[in-house]
Amino acid sequence: MPRVTFTANLRRLVDCPAAEVAGATVGEALEAVFTRTPQLRGYIVDDQGALRRHVVVFVGGEAVRDRVRLTDAVAPDAEIAVMQALSGG
Repeated sequence: MPRVTFTANLRRLVDCPAAEVAGATVGEALEAVFTRTPQLRGYIVDDQGALRRHVVVFVGGEAVRDRVRLTDAVAPDAEIAVMQALSGG
């Protein structure tokens, strides 16, 4: 099953340890994570389900291409990394 990991910044905001989840696409894998940790949804996707501007998802080290529908394929042994950009001064 694909393994989803989160940056330390997201883990400080929401209790979201790495998780193995079912899913053949990025969207399906994230939905499985949101089922376990519903409060994470608002940090990752907008009201339409697209990735927020400050969030990047990598599958096997490559950024996902479909940031709106999240249809990028995910292999059963994939590593999915969810990262949130930091800003401030």
